[in-house]
Amino acid sequence: METSVKPESRTGNSLDGMTALVTGAGSGIGQAAARALSAAGARVMVTELPDRLERAQATVSELEDAGGSALALALDVRDLRSITDCVHAAVQAVPRLDILVNNAGVNVRQPAFDVTEEAWDLVLDTNLKGLFFMAQAAGRAMRDQDPPGGSIINISSIMGLVGYYDRAAYCSSKAGVVNLTRVLAVEWAPYQIRVNTVCPTFVETPLTHVMFENEAIKTDILGRTPTGRLATPEEVAAAIVFLAGPSARMMTGAALTLDGGWTAI
Repeated sequence: METSVKPESRTGNSLDGMTALVTGAGSGIGQAAARALSAAGARVMVTELPDRLERAQATVSELEDAGGSALALALDVRDLRSITDCVHAAVQAVPRLDILVNNAGVNVRQPAFDVTEEAWDLVLDTNLKGLFFMAQAAGRAMRDQDPPGGSIINISSIMGLVGYYDRAAYCSSKAGVVNLTRVLAVEWAPYQIRVNTVCPTFVETPLTHVMFENEAIKTDILGRTPTGRLATPEEVAAAIVFLAGPSARMMTGAALTLDGGWTAI
């Protein structure tokens, strides 16, 4: 029978004996987070959309080849039944759920005058509604396990703190994530559930590569960033591991900004 290490017995950034559930972990930030959590000692539940589950399975194979323990699970955060089934499968497979990385997200770039209801609903249903109900389902599991507790890390963006062109829906959703994080942190603190959010700047991923082929966009973004570069998925993953671990046990309700100085100007 598997055993779990009591949270108070861990030190530093070790996640030995812990279990993490990472949404949207087939690529980009989610995949980097899965790798980093596994390297820190956690067992990782890797989720992806049902029609992209092979991406999650590829991530699982990579983690297992590196000596880690992982499991692929199908999840569509826009579907409440899918959320329930995913969290149920996760808690059935492990002694306890210690970490949720709420990473799944989407963006549809449109000028504000041209935003469609379909695009607005897709972005808000994924980035805010889906994120909340995923946190709720995982939070209930964390509340009800013995001993109770866990760490939820929501992935927001500096677009939740500032405005930027062609992102009315996206900026709205990510701003909602920041304040939702504060609400959950306040409500769930009595159950030893910490809730924080990471707000990265633009990150170099396969999905953003096409956008940065536009030199005008790239030049504008880098011009707003004092460090003069984009973030990497690994840098975001390092922040996630920190927030998940014992070194951050006094942090809850925080928005950890990884923006190269963008919001300092």
